[in-house]
This record gives sequence, C-alpha cells and structure tokens, in this order.
Amino acid sequence: MVAMVSIQYGATYAKGMFPTVGAPGTTALRLSTAAIMLGVALRPWRGAVRRGAVPALIGYGASLGVMNLLFYMALARIPLGIAVSLEFTGPLLVSVLSSRRALDFGFVGLAVAGLFLLPPTAHAAHARDWVGGGLAFGAGACWALYIVFGQRSGGELGTQTTAIGTAVAAALVLPVGVAQAGWSLLHPGVLLSGVVVGFFSSALPYSLEMVALTRMKARVYGVMTSLEPALGAIMGLLLLHEQLSAAQWFGIAAVASAALGATATSDCPSILPE
Repeated sequence: MVAMVSIQYGATYAKGMFPTVGAPGTTALRLSTAAIMLGVALRPWRGAVRRGAVPALIGYGASLGVMNLLFYMALARIPLGIAVSLEFTGPLLVSVLSSRRALDFGFVGLAVAGLFLLPPTAHAAHARDWVGGGLAFGAGACWALYIVFGQRSGGELGTQTTAIGTAVAAALVLPVGVAQAGWSLLHPGVLLSGVVVGFFSSALPYSLEMVALTRMKARVYGVMTSLEPALGAIMGLLLLHEQLSAAQWFGIAAVASAALGATATSDCPSILPE
C-alpha cells in the first residue's frame, strides 16, 4: 500500500517535469537517480548472482525500464486516472491467468466493472487519444512481465533484485532520455526534481514491492494492485484538483472491494519465511 501511494505521488510530481525534459527525459532521471540510491543502500555487488538467474534478472530490469518509459509517455498525452486504469490490464491479466477458484474470477470481474467507471468524464477528449491509450496498454504488458520476472529473480536475490534491475532499466532508458532532452537533464533544478521522482516513484516503492512479491503469489499481488487506479484518482483529486463524479467514486469502491476481498479470502502461503 505504501508503495502504491508513493508511486502515484511520484507520478503527479513527474508530470510537472514533462514541459522541461519530456517524458523520456523524466523517465531517465527517475531510473538513474533511483539506481544510484538503491545501489548505495543495498550494495548489490556484494552478493553472488547465479548464471541461471541472469535471464530473469535482465527480464525484470528491461520490463521495468520499458514500463516506466511507456507509462510516462502515455501520461504526457492522457490523464493520470485513465493511464493507470489502462496500465492495470497487465496485473489484471496475471490475476486471471493465475486464478484457479471461481471466487477469484468474481473479484477480478468486480475490479473490471470498477475500471469502467473510473476514467474522468471531464477528459473525454483525451480518452480518444489512441496513441496515449496504446502506450498505457503497452506499459500494462510490461507490468505483467515485471511481476513474473520479479518473482523469479526476487525469490533468490530478495531486495537486491530491485537495485540490479533498476540499474538495468536505467541503462536501457538513459540513452533515450539524453537523445530527447540533452543537456537540460543536468540543470540543477531538473536534477533535484529527478531525485524526488526517483525516490518516490522507484527507490522506495520498488524496494517495498520486491518484499511483497517474494511473500505472495502473483494472483494475490495482481488483484491487490487493483487499488492502483483508485489511488491514482484520489491523488489526482488531492494534488491535481481533478474532480470525481459519483460514478467514479462507485468505481473506486468496487476496485477497492475486489482488492480487499481477494486478500481476505486468499489461502496462498508465503514464498519466503517471515
């Protein structure tokens, strides 16, 4: 929960950077500063990585980098609530494919019903931005891969996976950001904003998410993250002054109920000992 709130706050802050360095530049700063912070805090070079774990680790980092890049590019074109709702199709797909009980499909269906009510009606023109919608769906696909690869690599390396994966993501996205923003990335004010976004959008939440991913199955994690669109709408209301309709609040209630119901009825054991 703390990770999701942190990510949504970082997204609202990052959107203010787009006019200066664009979505790719903001993504590059976010991942680069987060990689430095996580590297200093976790010192991943002290642990040995088995050769067999390398493909999953690279997959985790690559999906993380592309997911962030596509989501910020979508956020530059469509509102936060719509972008998060469309991106959520990734973990929702993981939830459906990982489910075995009829009750789980009921919770997923409730979450889907809530998602249909969440997009801001005040931004209907933006909702017809097919490029932005496609970018958000692409970010969702990467989010699904992030869950799968995160569990595979995190089960062995724990939170060090976050530091290594973020470094891989930064190395992948940094050239794109530099090509788009150039020397503007080195402006002191931009760098400071990048540190803020890197901490709240990556360093803190990804460390917490890795702990969560190694202690619950993908199905449970995927349905729990159905709170993400609701949190995006709430943060948009509080920080971006986006007004919500009654239907959107019903959508938030439906999504939250699905997440809480899936968690309360789950009988999944932890992957790692407490």
